[in-house]
Amino acid sequence: MAVRINRSVVDATKAEAVLAERKVPDRVERDRADGNRLAKPQRQHRIARLLEQHAVTSQSQLVDLLAADAVVATQATVSRDLEDMGAVKVRVPGGELVYAVPEMPVAQVAPEDHLRRVFGDWVVDVAHSLNLVVLRTPPGSAHVVASALDRAGLEDIIGTVAGDDTVLVVASELVGGMALSQRMRHLAGL
Repeated sequence: MAVRINRSVVDATKAEAVLAERKVPDRVERDRADGNRLAKPQRQHRIARLLEQHAVTSQSQLVDLLAADAVVATQATVSRDLEDMGAVKVRVPGGELVYAVPEMPVAQVAPEDHLRRVFGDWVVDVAHSLNLVVLRTPPGSAHVVASALDRAGLEDIIGTVAGDDTVLVVASELVGGMALSQRMRHLAGL
C-alpha cells in the first residue's frame, strides 16, 4: 500500500510538471483566445439581433448563440444585458415563452398610436373600481401592456402592476377609474 501512495504522489508530481511545461492557459486566457469579449453596446446589439433571428427561451441558450457567433459572455452578463435592454419574455403561438426586446428604448415615451396598437393586440377586457382599472390580456402578455403604459408617461396614471394575464392600473384621484377605463376601452377598440 505504501508503494501505491508513493506512486500516486510521483504520478501527480509528474502530471503537474507536464502541465506546467505545457503552460496550460487558465479559463480567462482560453476564453479570450477562443472568442471576442465585446464592449457592452456591441454585445447588446448582437443580443438584439439574435433575439430577432431566433426563438430564445433561456439565457443559457443565448450564451450558446453568442458563443457560436464568437462572442464570449457569461450567463450573469447576459442576464444584466437583457435587463438593461428591457427584454421581456412573451408567449408565442404554441405556448412557448421567448425573449423579446421592446421596439422602443426604455427611456423613450410611447406615442398614442403605439399604445393603441399594444392595447388593440393585447387587451381583451377592461374593468374599473374607484381609482383602479383592471386590464385583462391573454396569458403571459400583461407585462407588455404594463410596460407600454409605463413608458407612455400618462399623467392620469400613478403606476401599474402586471401579473400573468392581468394589469392593475392605479389612476390619479382627480381622474378616477371610470374615466380612465373609458379611455383604455377606446384605445383597445372595445
